[in-house]
Amino acid sequence: MILTVTLNTALDVTYRVPRLHPHTSHRVTGVTERPGGKGLNVARVLAALGHEVTATGFAGGRTGAVVRELLADCPGVSDALVPCAGTTRRTLAVVDEGSGDTTQFNEPGPLIASAEWSAFLARYEELVADARAVALCGSLPPGVPVGAYAVLVRAARAAGAPVLLDTSGEALRRGVAARPEMIKPNSAELAELTGSRDPLPATRDARRRGAHAVVTSLGPDGLLAATAQGTWQAAPPRALSGNPTGAGDSAVAGLLSALAEGLDWPARLVRAVALSAATVHAPAAGEFDPRTYEEVRGSVKVTPVD
Repeated sequence: MILTVTLNTALDVTYRVPRLHPHTSHRVTGVTERPGGKGLNVARVLAALGHEVTATGFAGGRTGAVVRELLADCPGVSDALVPCAGTTRRTLAVVDEGSGDTTQFNEPGPLIASAEWSAFLARYEELVADARAVALCGSLPPGVPVGAYAVLVRAARAAGAPVLLDTSGEALRRGVAARPEMIKPNSAELAELTGSRDPLPATRDARRRGAHAVVTSLGPDGLLAATAQGTWQAAPPRALSGNPTGAGDSAVAGLLSALAEGLDWPARLVRAVALSAATVHAPAAGEFDPRTYEEVRGSVKVTPVD
């Protein structure tokens, strides 16, 4: 079983409009609702790849109930969300069908009480004992200690489960010091962590801070990975237009699934880049277009970096 953690779960709502014009009214041409937050997106992609997945985190209020109802309809994903008194947040993505651009609105999330955090930790320790790998993903809801991910990384390492950490800011800074197997920042998150905007030295610097491997998202230019086995850049054959929301989460699913399957680093990067590209052609985060995935997977270029 692969365990995904989404402390700040969400109900992802996507609106599609012919053209987005500020300060005007819009007629929405399509609406989708999905269980969301980065870790739930990762869980859905992992399940689509054929992995058994357990998803945990917090869920509360009417929105949390909707998230759990929708999660029950996701084959291969087991619901181990922990109840909280507050209401699960919503995220709203508005897709401009003319340009393909997406505008995102993210609510902050519910306030988590100390007793609720303690209950989650107890549940997490039970789950991680049976996990082949763990994904710790996304922002921290209010009330959760800023060092939460460091605590979760250490608990997973004690249980013998490799961890991929995908977060930002102080939560990433503290989490990486706990020595996760892998972190996956984007360029902006990496610059915030290291103070450098040059991806190659910044990726290597992030690895020296504690992570065994650092995989940096370079947007349409693919991924840059610094590992104990070497450094590589993996790029798709061409830029793809579409909705990029969730592309990074699909890359996480690709990296974690390949890690669980024992694939080498070039193969992990090929899968991650192909899934990320295929998500751009999918209707919502947590999904990918199978045809695009197969097409891109056969054309990803992985280049060693000195």
